[in-house]
Amino acid sequence: MNEDQIKRAVRDGYAKVARKGGCCCSPKTGCCGGSPAERISKSIGYSEEELGQVPEGANLGLGCGNPLALAALEAGETVLDLGSGAGFDCFLAAKRVGPSGRVIGVDMTPEMVEKARESAQSDGYSNVEFRLGEIENLPVDDGSVDVVISNCVINLVPDKQRAFKEAYRVLKPGGRLMVSDVVLNKPLPESVRESAQAYVGCLAGAVSEAEYLGAVEQAGFGGIEVRERQAFPIDVMLNDPTAQAVLETPEVSEADLCAAGEAVVSIKVFAVKQEDRA
Repeated sequence: MNEDQIKRAVRDGYAKVARKGGCCCSPKTGCCGGSPAERISKSIGYSEEELGQVPEGANLGLGCGNPLALAALEAGETVLDLGSGAGFDCFLAAKRVGPSGRVIGVDMTPEMVEKARESAQSDGYSNVEFRLGEIENLPVDDGSVDVVISNCVINLVPDKQRAFKEAYRVLKPGGRLMVSDVVLNKPLPESVRESAQAYVGCLAGAVSEAEYLGAVEQAGFGGIEVRERQAFPIDVMLNDPTAQAVLETPEVSEADLCAAGEAVVSIKVFAVKQEDRA
């Protein structure tokens, strides 16, 4: 698949989730039942209080961590969320930066942007806006943002270094990057890798931790730290809509799925745009 085909597959997958309004679970993982989006969000670091602070329908259970947990947002700051989806993290960030602050969500799926805008309007979030665009070509001015966050999205981007360069560009000097994402600690089974190449989900897009951190560094960031590292359950990972095809591929066995789950790790990465760099 070329880059355009990958983006189209990802966009189509998330458009379906936006229209459906919930997580994409499969009987093969047994992840559905009860309130899957809330269960998934609690399992990756969101509190009951946070879950109760967002508009109904904003939490689709698509993340792999809570990037706000370590972001230390302050009143009056401008925050940018890369791949904002239905706006879950944006709405939480809006509470923290307050009316004097501003939150911008960017997503390439029109259905997600529309859903997020509707929630913002209906719940009176005047300090949040959602823009349609790609995170490798952000519709955001240079040096206009204090903090960039992202939640399990950059792994889906074919050109990760470009995404991080764009994040660097829009940050003010001294601005902070805090992302939750998935990386690989060992190669995926061949059957999963080949299937994922065709459908591009959180399995296919993930790279090694060294490669991921290298892309952050090459974009110009300093002070790079992995603030948290933990195993990422396979049922949560496969909630990603573009990874669902892996479950439907006859060549992928239960054993290979388990091996894939063991290969994936969730990390929280912190970095800073150094003040002496252009």
